Formats: sequence, C-alpha cells, structure tokens
Amino acid sequence: MFDTEFLDIPALTGAGGSVHLPGSKSISNRVLLLAALSEGRTTVHDLLASDDTAVMLAALRQLGCTVAQSGNSAVIDGLGGQLAQRQARLYLGNAGTAMRPLTAALALLGGDFELSGVPRMHERPIGDLVNALRGLGCAIDYLGEDGFPPLRIRTGQLTLDAPIRVRGDVSSQFLTALLLALPLVAARDIHIDVVGELISKPYVEITLNLLARFGITVQREGWQRFTIPAGSRYRSPGEIHVEGDASSASYFIALGAIAAGATGQNGIEIAGVGADSIQGDIRFVEAARMMGAHIASTPNTLRISRGAWPLKAITLDCNHIPDAAMTLAVMALYADGTTTLSNIASWRVKETDRIAAMACELRKLGAGVEEGADYIRITPPIQWRTAPIHTYDDHRVAMCFSLAAFNPARLPVRILDPKCVAKTFPDYFEALFSVSVTERRLIPVICVDGPTASGKGTLAALVAHRLGYHYLDSGALYRLTAFAAGRAGVTLDDEAGVAAVARTLPVRFQGEQVFLGQDDVSDAIRSEAAGMAASRVSVHPAVRDALTELQRGFRQLPGLVADGRDMGTVIFPDAALKIFLTASARHRAERRHKQLISKGIPATIAAIEQDLEARDARDMSRQSAPLKPADDARPLDNSELSIEKSVAQVLDWWQGTRPF
Repeated sequence: MFDTEFLDIPALTGAGGSVHLPGSKSISNRVLLLAALSEGRTTVHDLLASDDTAVMLAALRQLGCTVAQSGNSAVIDGLGGQLAQRQARLYLGNAGTAMRPLTAALALLGGDFELSGVPRMHERPIGDLVNALRGLGCAIDYLGEDGFPPLRIRTGQLTLDAPIRVRGDVSSQFLTALLLALPLVAARDIHIDVVGELISKPYVEITLNLLARFGITVQREGWQRFTIPAGSRYRSPGEIHVEGDASSASYFIALGAIAAGATGQNGIEIAGVGADSIQGDIRFVEAARMMGAHIASTPNTLRISRGAWPLKAITLDCNHIPDAAMTLAVMALYADGTTTLSNIASWRVKETDRIAAMACELRKLGAGVEEGADYIRITPPIQWRTAPIHTYDDHRVAMCFSLAAFNPARLPVRILDPKCVAKTFPDYFEALFSVSVTERRLIPVICVDGPTASGKGTLAALVAHRLGYHYLDSGALYRLTAFAAGRAGVTLDDEAGVAAVARTLPVRFQGEQVFLGQDDVSDAIRSEAAGMAASRVSVHPAVRDALTELQRGFRQLPGLVADGRDMGTVIFPDAALKIFLTASARHRAERRHKQLISKGIPATIAAIEQDLEARDARDMSRQSAPLKPADDARPLDNSELSIEKSVAQVLDWWQGTRPF
C-alpha cells in the first residue's frame, strides 16, 4: 500500500494482464457478523483484508467472539445468538457495513455499548434505523447530534407484535441491519415494511442470499414487505467463500475499456468475480458494454478489451449499481458526448458527499459537470488539465480518478492521500501498475549522484519512500557484483569474468535491504572492504556496460529515485531532477567514523578521510564515466544540513518540476 502524502501517477498509455480481486467488502462484513451470531464454527475463505473488515473483527472480539485468522481466512466460533460481553465501547472507523448492523444487533440483544467512528461517520445518517429500533422498544441515545453516531445502546423492553417500518430511500443498510438482527428475536413472524422507494436493491439481495446460507429464509413481497419466520435461528454453513469485490472490479473493467492493449497482452482479465456473482455491482458490466467495452464472462472471471473508441456517452438510472456508478463518471471523460447518471442520491450520504466530490474533481480535469440532488451530468474536457485530486478520505474517489492517467494529453495525475484505498483494496495501486504500461520517458526519475560517503544512499532512499517510488542503489550493484564474483571464485581484475557475473545478477531492493537471490546481503556489502571491491570492479568498462541495462530496468511505475556516481550523466540523462550531493572529505569522514564505531569496527577519522580523498581522485579520473555532476544537476552541499533538511530541499526542487 502507498502510505504517502500523495501519489503521482505518470501518464499511462496502455494496459494488459491479469488482476485477482480482493474479497467483497459487503459480503465480508455481513459474513463476519452472521458467523459470529450463529451456532457452530465457520471458516471464512478469501476474506477481504481492509480497514472496514479490521474494525468489524475487532468489534466481534470485544463482544467475546473467538476469531483465528490465517492469511485471508478466518475461523469464527459463533456466539449462538447470545453475547459473551454485554458492555463495550466499539470504534468502527468509517465502516457503515459495521456501524449499522451492529447497532441493530446490539440494540436487540441488550447491554451497555457505545458505538463511534471517524468524524465522517458521525456525519452519516442513522436516524431512520434508530427510529425503527426505538419503535421496537430498544433503548438508544445519541451522544452527539440527533440522527447521527456516536450512539449509546442500553437494554430496552422489546415489543414485536406490530410491523416494523423503515425508510428505504436514504440507505439500504438500514433495511440490511434489521434483516441481519431480527432473526435473533424472532419468537414469532416479524414483518418489516419499507417506506418509500428502496434504493440500492442489489445490496439487499446480497443480504438475503447470505441469510439463506446461514439458515434464514426471508419471505418478501416485492421490495415493500419482508417477513422473518418465527423460530428463525442462525446456523453455521461450516465453510463459506467470499467473492471478489464487484465494485472493485469496475475500475479494471473501465481500464480495459479505456486503455489500448499492451504488447503481447489481450486486454484485462479479472479473476475472482464473474457471471455467477451475487453482487449487484456485477451489472456494471452491462453499463460498460453500453459505453462500448468488449467483455467476455465466465462464472468466476471477466475479460475486457477496448471496443468503441471514443466511448459512447450514456444516460443511465444507476440505482442498481450505486457504488460502481462512480466509475462511469470517470469513463465519461473518454466518451463522445454527455453522460448522465441518475438516481444516485445515496452518493450524498456515503464516505463523503460523492456527487459534490466527483463534480469538483472532474471539473479540475477540464470536464463540464452539472450536478443535482440525485444526478450528475459529465461532458468530456475540450482541453485536458491536471491537478491534485482531493480524495475526501474516500477509497472510491481515489480509485476512480487513477483512471484519468490515461488522458490523451499525456498529463500525470496526483492522487492525494492514496492510502485511503485501504478501506476496501489496500493494494489497488500496485494492482493498477502491474497491468499498466507507458513510454519509458514518461516514468519520472530523480538522480542523486555524489562522492563516496556523501549520504546519497540515505537521502535517495528517504526521498523514494516519501514519494512512493522505487529505489535504486547503484553503488550496491557494484558491491553486489564484486561480492557475487568472489562467491563464484572470479578475481576482481578479470574484467570479462566479472562482467559475466554482472549480466545475471539476481538483485532485489526492499527498502534499504538488498537481496542477492533469496539472501539478504545488506550488511555483507556495506563493509569497508566491500566498498573498496566495488571501486575496483567499477573501473571495468565491460562491467559498467553489463550493469547499465540492469539499472535502466529499475525505471518502473510510478517512478524511480536512483543514487550513484553516474546516474544523471550516463544511466538516466533525461531524468527530471538531478542532484549532485557533496560534503567535505572531513565531514564525510566524521560521519563514516560514527557508523563504523557504532558497529564496533575500529577506525580513525584521519585514515577514513585519507581513504575517501583517494577514492574521490580515483573515481574522478577514471576513463569510463568519471565522477562529475551532470550539466543540469543541482548541487547540494549537506556538510551542515541534517538529513531531514536535505530531503525537504530535494522534495521542494522536485515539486518545482511537477505540473501540479
């Protein structure tokens, strides 16, 4: 997951390959609660690992439920419809799929509970559900503004002899919460009457399907009356598999419809969800086809490729795909004409006011946008613009706008707070980059060159971390080459032999760790002897040639920070920003002395300084790629600067190269 302040996505030119979806959030949290309320043990497979499921699991544990997790599976020992703990303070983040059902279940079972979440959760309405529960005799108090969490739940006196009325035109989660909770107290038939038009019907379909899996067959009359039979009791199905998330599939369906194919790839294949899905958002496939996408479906896979181009503008009632419809708003940027998405009033009471949020961010890109109480109308940009996309702590806003990187103007897109995707799809951006391609020149590179012990490795690694970019320690490659040559019994003066080792170097960087194959050799190659060996092999032109293409291969999405002595002059001469990091030999010697002493290695500052000066002279005088700043490099003398100030300076310079 990209845990950065922002993520810059370069202009993308094509896509192809396979994506395996995480489990459905809607199914995951419903199944977790049903398993906890049931008799018996339930093993849940393919469970979504996300913020929303994490808060549900934490809440169930607080309520006395035993949960054992292993990978993407969880084994839950059900409570048999009774709570082991009747007093708790539950923090539920921004998870409506946890707040609403738990409110209903705890109010009916009784106890002393406080339910709260993030500030946005305290702005999401729950009054209609609370009113319905109070009508049954449940004791629920508002701890803040009436109609909104946080809530206090106490033991009430239940009366279940009259039909329960609940509004359906604000959120289907109110009805879902009652459907999940009322079987706990169904000594007699319980009727639920929906007042007004029920929105987001597909999510109620999911609820009914899962209730049946856990032994509850709900009878319904259209979408207006639901009956829970007397004597209903939850029973574990033993094992249950969570489908891949159909809402998350929408981004990759859109990707296949928007992006030109990648060389050697036939569109996008999505594994984990298909024609047999119980999720309403699978009907996004129909909308994408209307816009021109070619889509083939099997029971558990989808394959998408670009069809009509530009896409076709559509007018669509989106009540059946409320979450996935957001993706259509970004697809509309690539359509021929104006797209209208209606019956989306529920967007306004989600993680943010999604109609307002989408309208604001689409306008930033140059689109014409008209918004109403329950609709949005989008006309593609006449001239594309780029801007930082504010994500409102809303995972779907972040994922939708990543698709704007395929714009025809070849403009990058900045996504603010990319980690908000953790709510449902923590590895979304990694998945996007794994199937996206672009021209090599469009992938940004920052080069940090400089003499030995100038601190370029530390600086480059920190800058890479702050930007979410890949990191290349070119010096480590030379150290690795020397190390691997020694392992292979090749002398360092054997230019051809060392070059042969370099060509097949199985190197991998993981943060500041360096792996040779499966071996972590970070400490082994950072010794003084390894540094001297690296200088010896770096003078061989054949070795440098062998490593050049290897180094250039690290230029991958979303970007790269490379440190070394010829990154800006030889390896990446087109880098967007080049830094030449310097410090006096004395300062560098003092820093290196501290490092060595901390590791228990005896050394003197004078000897280290003398060695550094000798290395500088050797590196600057070598015939192949001598150490020198690139003509357009920015000098940065960090003799008197802390690493934090050095990083801040580089990031400031970097921001000056960006179009945002």
